[in-house]
Amino acid sequence: MAEKKNTRPKRSAKPGGKKAQPSIQGHRKNIYRKSRYYRQRQRRIHICLGILAVLLVLIVGISLHSCSSSAKPASSTGTQDAPVSNKQEIPDSNTEDTTSEAESTPTQAPVTLTISVVGDCTLGTDETFDYSTSLNAYYENYGKEYFLQNVKSIFQADDLTIANMEGTLTESTQRADKTFAFKAPASYAGILTSGSVEAVNTANNHSHDYGEQSFTDTLSALDDAGIVHFGYDETAVMDVKGIKVGLVGIYELNDHLEREQQLKDNIAKVKSEGAQLTIVIFHWGNEKETVPDSNQITLGRLAIDQGADLVCGHHPHVLQGIETYKGKNIVYSLGNFCFGGNSAPSDMDSMIFQQSFTFSNGSLQNDNVTNIIPCSISSAQGYNNYQPTPAEGDEKTRIMEKIQERSSMIDTLS
Repeated sequence: MAEKKNTRPKRSAKPGGKKAQPSIQGHRKNIYRKSRYYRQRQRRIHICLGILAVLLVLIVGISLHSCSSSAKPASSTGTQDAPVSNKQEIPDSNTEDTTSEAESTPTQAPVTLTISVVGDCTLGTDETFDYSTSLNAYYENYGKEYFLQNVKSIFQADDLTIANMEGTLTESTQRADKTFAFKAPASYAGILTSGSVEAVNTANNHSHDYGEQSFTDTLSALDDAGIVHFGYDETAVMDVKGIKVGLVGIYELNDHLEREQQLKDNIAKVKSEGAQLTIVIFHWGNEKETVPDSNQITLGRLAIDQGADLVCGHHPHVLQGIETYKGKNIVYSLGNFCFGGNSAPSDMDSMIFQQSFTFSNGSLQNDNVTNIIPCSISSAQGYNNYQPTPAEGDEKTRIMEKIQERSSMIDTLS
């Protein structure tokens, strides 16, 4: 019988004859499959992150576009609705911050000016007078400092002193054909400077006593002494403690209507030159009259209406009252002061009128602070020694009562 062959398949032998184990190749395939899985997973994550990034960029872009559209330039009508935003705006470093500059600008401290005004100062004599009792003789004997030494401290303490320069400083011999004509050498201007007088009105009835040349000589003498002068169509604007003070001088005798226009023009002139305070000086009225006439009242009030802050007058040679019109003062007559026109006048009462003006940030405040200093034109009794002196005691009271009484009379005239 033929031998039967074994037909059962043999197991394949593993290297080394060991029991069959998973092959290295299979193991590697498993590792590869896992690695590919992780790589695919990471790729999907990256793709998702990329998509999210793109979406985020799109969202931000849409938001910016929306904001820029809502803040578009104004239309041709010139109107624009202001955008509402809760964001704090960061100012451009190149843009000027006007708000902070305005807030940082310091407020100016108030400035107060005290101004003194006095009446007729005739610094000379008439050549027909007795020389021994004349002002010129006193000048020769006592010098220029003598005349205002009793009021100098008052004038030094103020910020501006104004007087009426009634007479001429000249060597001219061409005397005008008139009852009184006054002159003195140019050096007599030193009386004013030594007494701390800074400005004078020259518009009066004695400014040309020795002709036009005498008037020109007087102005030259004042210039040489450093004294500001004004009058007629000449005005002045002075800088006093940083405040521009305009000075106007008007000579009004018998030509009232012409002076109205001159007054308007001159006030307008100083204001156009920047005057913050305007003072008008009139030479007006009637000699020895104790109350102002209708022309004085009309012109004085017109000056205030045109922008004057203070009006003072002289020529009557006596004191007249004071009126407050629209909050501004009109001193109708200051009387004489250092007066060489008479060695023995019957009325020697005088005054220094002072007013203080306060400016806040360059604007005049509506205060009305005044000080009246009663004076005599002489420090001697019974005659004129040309040395104005503040009154004291009963004399001071008497002069003050006179001014008050004459002031109350003005209301009955208007």
